[in-house]
Amino acid sequence: MKYQCLMIDDDVTIAETTAEYFNIFDIKTAYVTSYEEAEKFLYENQVSLLLLDINLGDRSGFELCKQIRGKFDMPILFISARTSDDDILTALNIGGDDYIKKPYTLNILLAKVKAILKRYENSIVVRQQSERDNSSEERTSQTQKKEITITDNIFLDTAVHKLYKNGELLSLKAMEYKMLLYLLENRGRVISKDEFLKNVWEDEFIGEGTLAVHIRHLREKIEADSNAPELIKTVWGVGYIMEE
Repeated sequence: MKYQCLMIDDDVTIAETTAEYFNIFDIKTAYVTSYEEAEKFLYENQVSLLLLDINLGDRSGFELCKQIRGKFDMPILFISARTSDDDILTALNIGGDDYIKKPYTLNILLAKVKAILKRYENSIVVRQQSERDNSSEERTSQTQKKEITITDNIFLDTAVHKLYKNGELLSLKAMEYKMLLYLLENRGRVISKDEFLKNVWEDEFIGEGTLAVHIRHLREKIEADSNAPELIKTVWGVGYIMEE
């Protein structure tokens, strides 16, 4: 069965209330309250987005996230009463797409989920179309490629949404591709954080920490040294710039 959202939280009241609220607004949502129930549910059903608590009884949402990331590509939003920077960075670094602190407001959470679902579903359509286009291109000519050169040995093929470094294909999440393309299309110009959130993320509720983690992931893929970036530079207090 297909669900748009799965709530994974060991607090039955929170899980049930959130799922019920989402369903009222036509976001088909189910909930489970344990690590084991989540594994079973994902094995038996198709889910577009996860809301995942860190504390799952005697098990960890971090552990579950890493396991899910090895099998699925849906967005994962951590929801937790834990507010330390270490927890937030761990969540984002192991594959979480955002971190929401409890207590949360249901209507704001719903707006965020709707925005992410829209992006995710659109990315699937784009990816499927790209795969069809790529198959067609491979049958015709390699000259169909639309390449943007990043450095002498790194380029982005916008026809198929793929990044190549030294001839090797590097995987990009849908949002990483959109961010990199926007930076390349605006080379030499400072892109403010607000502009990223408005024109790339299309979600005013995304936090700056989430944006910074995605920038770091891009740097790890294209920079010679991600700790001393030469391509994507930070303009402190403003945003980021892709050097000419």
